[in-house]
Amino acid sequence: MRILVTGGAGFLGSHLSERLLDMGHSVLCVDNFYTGNQKNIEHLRENRQFELLRHDVTFPLYVEVDGIFNLACPASPVHYQRNPVQTFKTSVHGTMNMLGLAKRTGARFLQASTSEIYGDPTISPQSEEYWGNVNPIGIRSCYDEGKRAAETLILDSHRQFDLDIRVARIFNTYGPRMALNDGRVVSNFIVQALRGEVVTVYGDGTQVRSFCYVDDLIEGLIKLFFTEGIYQPINLGNPEPITMFELAKEVIDLAQSKSKILTSPLPSDDPRQRQPDIQKAERLIDWKPQVSRTLGLRRTMDYFLQIL
Repeated sequence: MRILVTGGAGFLGSHLSERLLDMGHSVLCVDNFYTGNQKNIEHLRENRQFELLRHDVTFPLYVEVDGIFNLACPASPVHYQRNPVQTFKTSVHGTMNMLGLAKRTGARFLQASTSEIYGDPTISPQSEEYWGNVNPIGIRSCYDEGKRAAETLILDSHRQFDLDIRVARIFNTYGPRMALNDGRVVSNFIVQALRGEVVTVYGDGTQVRSFCYVDDLIEGLIKLFFTEGIYQPINLGNPEPITMFELAKEVIDLAQSKSKILTSPLPSDDPRQRQPDIQKAERLIDWKPQVSRTLGLRRTMDYFLQIL
């Protein structure tokens, strides 16, 4: 297949492009490099099955492809809050443009949605049937509501035009090629611990998160894309919960660091709990995470040691 990966030079996009090439597909990587990095895909440039196109998905794209992975959108609060209107446009206009491309070419379409569509959940773990608790006018709304609107467009396109769609609700993911300054908790903690700096925990440290290693997440995206007939959103993430204080201590221990933990005020609308119910993924695509958090953190730490 010839497969388009939007946001292909990003953290997840570069790993996905690499995996698709290893499977024998050709990859058209599209990125406007707002958060994507050329270094993430440099090792793929010599592969004759890999093509790079600099393009912003908020504008139409006219190419011939068999499949589309729509990953284009800044995913960390630092980046998506920097230009919130453009973030919303990327989720809505970008998704509309890629759905239009799928309709014209008959391509299968997979959307990288997010656990943020659940907002600050009142239940835990979160299943796909939960409608969420989202602030529609907060500082995170450009991302949360943008992704929710994108899901509406995608499911309506399936119902109205019979488009072959998939929706992956991705929970916290970490691993090599995360950006140093993207503001995500795993990269923040690792970089601070390796530098011997104070490790900053926001709030009281009791917030719960679940972290999925990137290799596991990519495997889930691949299985979802290539499994026939799944037109409902599917949670992809690691269901094992951990508090932010526990994670900070774990990272400091693994880094053999002398860093201390410092608390800081919790950002607006930051969810108190985030934990996926992955029963549908286990049943429908035979997927669940395999990489332990300790092993994943060690691999991620090795990466940051190389680039610091």
